[in-house]
Amino acid sequence: MLDKNGIAKRIAKEVQDGMYVNLGIGIPTLVANYIPDGISVVLQSENGLLGMGPFPIDGQEDADLINAGKQTITTLPGSSTFDSALSFGMIRAGKVDLTILGAMEVSENGDIANWKIPGKMVKGMGGAMDLVASAQNIIVAMQQVNKHGESKLLKACSLPLTGVNCVKKIVTELGVYEVKDGAFHLLERAPGVSVEEIKKATLGKLVIAGDISEMIL
Repeated sequence: MLDKNGIAKRIAKEVQDGMYVNLGIGIPTLVANYIPDGISVVLQSENGLLGMGPFPIDGQEDADLINAGKQTITTLPGSSTFDSALSFGMIRAGKVDLTILGAMEVSENGDIANWKIPGKMVKGMGGAMDLVASAQNIIVAMQQVNKHGESKLLKACSLPLTGVNCVKKIVTELGVYEVKDGAFHLLERAPGVSVEEIKKATLGKLVIAGDISEMIL
């Protein structure tokens, strides 16, 4: 199975040259560390930054440079900072090519729940609602099962929804899935993970066509 960095490394392979990419809080922020060599992308943070680089080396953090999750970051040559209103203007205008988000649940229809667990205090939905409504492409980075071993790839989400029918692809510790036609289509297995393990960890409709190869990181 993959750890969080392995999930991020696999998702980084989905990033294409010239893209503007928003990285959500959690696992998605790690993608900045694995952008392939020779690929030029602009990473956007919803708190008002274009041109994020990888995380800083210990001891070289700048407390004035943070992402939407309040983690210290680095910037690349040509980066720019601006207010939140301009940042969300970019998002709502569809200027972001790819959004990478974490999730607590995803349904077989591509619905996503990633902002609230009933009964637990949260500060608000943040930018997730705007991102899922406006993004041209959404990839989810998540753990496939929770701490109790229960699947988070479901027939229907049980938590409050962030967006409906919007997720295109999912990368978990177990595999890579395309979400289409009301099902999770298995594309790749994580190293050492069997198809049977994936079946047991998926409650939503799962489509397995032919031999499924192991992902290459």
